[in-house]
Amino acid sequence: MKKQNVRTISLIVCTFTYLLIGAAVFDALESETEKKRWKALSAIENVLITRYNISAEDFKVIETVIMKSEPHKAGQQWKFSGAFYYATTVLTTIGYGHSTPSTVSGKIFTMCYAAIGIPLGLVMFQSIGERVNRLSSVIVHAVKTSFNCKKAIASEVDLILVVTTLSSLTIAGGAAAFSKFEGWSYFDSVYYCFITLTTIGFGDMVALQKDNALNKKPEYVAFALIFILFGLAVVAASLNLLVLRFVTMNTEDEKRDEAQAIQALQIAVKLDGDIITGNTGDSVDERCYDRISVINQLGVCHNCPTKFDMTEAGNGCYIDTNYRFPLMECEMTQLRSPPAIGAGSSGGQGLMSDFETDDEGLIQPLRFDFHPSRGRASV
Repeated sequence: MKKQNVRTISLIVCTFTYLLIGAAVFDALESETEKKRWKALSAIENVLITRYNISAEDFKVIETVIMKSEPHKAGQQWKFSGAFYYATTVLTTIGYGHSTPSTVSGKIFTMCYAAIGIPLGLVMFQSIGERVNRLSSVIVHAVKTSFNCKKAIASEVDLILVVTTLSSLTIAGGAAAFSKFEGWSYFDSVYYCFITLTTIGFGDMVALQKDNALNKKPEYVAFALIFILFGLAVVAASLNLLVLRFVTMNTEDEKRDEAQAIQALQIAVKLDGDIITGNTGDSVDERCYDRISVINQLGVCHNCPTKFDMTEAGNGCYIDTNYRFPLMECEMTQLRSPPAIGAGSSGGQGLMSDFETDDEGLIQPLRFDFHPSRGRASV
C-alpha cells in the first residue's frame, strides 16, 4: 500500500478517535451542569407563571421577544458599522450568529458574497502569513548573527516559536482590552479571543453587543476589527508552518513516486511487437542516433549505442527485441539490417528471411516516427 494511502487512513482513524475522546470528555464535564441549569431555569419559569398568572403561550411570546431583542442592544446591526462587522465575520468564516439576514435578498447576497469572499480571504491571510514568516526569519537571522551563532539561518523550529509567541501576545493583549470594554473576566476574554481567532465563532460571547457600542464607540469598533484581522493573519502564519506543511506531505510523496516512475521509464525504447514505446531524458549519451545499425559483431559502427545487446546469428548480429536503448530527441530512427547478411552464409541467409529490406538495406517494418513528448512511436 502506498505511503499516502497509509497516512490518509491513519489520519481518518486518529481524527475519529480524537472525536470520540472529545465527546467523552465533554460529556463528563458539561452534562451534569446542563441538567442543573435546566432544572433552575424550569423552576424560575414556573415561579413567574404562577406569580403573574401567565399562560404558557404568553410566556413563549415573552421568551421570543427577549431573544430577538438581544442583538438590538448593540444598536442598529445593519447600519454601515454593524454591516461591516457582519461582513467581516462572513469573510473570515467566524460566523458568530449574533445577527443574521432576515430578508430573502439578504440571504441570497450573503451566499454569493461568501462564495467569493471566503476564498479571497483565505488567499489574503495565507499571503500575509507568508510575509509574517519571512519577516520573522529575517529577525531571527539578525538576532542569531548578533550573538555569533554558528547556524544563523532561521529554522522551522525558530519560526514556530516566533509565531507561537506572537499569537500568545496577541491573545493576551486582546483579552486585556475586551475585559475592560466588555466587563468580562480575563479568562472569559482569553476564551473569546481564542474562539474568534480560530474562527470557531460559537457566538456565546460576542463583542460590541451592548451599550449601543456600534454607534457610540467607533474607536472600540475599529479596535475589534483590527484585532480580528491582525490576529487571523498571525494565526495564518502559524497554520502556514504547522498545518500546511503536514498537508503537503501527501503531495510531495506523490511527486516523488511520479519522479521515480518517470526515471524508471527513461530506459528509452523497447521493441515489443509492432509498437515501440519509449521515453527521453536518458543521460547515457547526448548524441541523437539518426540510425541504429545492426552490424556484424566484429565490425565497428559509430552510429550504434555503446551499450548494444546483440545476439549472434550465424556471422551476423541482430537487436534482441527485449533490449532497451536510449533515444534522445530523435524524430526518425531506423534499424539497419546487417550489411554482411545480404549474400553471405547459411546463418545469414536464415536471418535475412525474417526481414524485408529496401534498396538501402533498411528493415522497412521497423521504420517509425518517434515523438519524445508522447513517449510512444508506432511502426
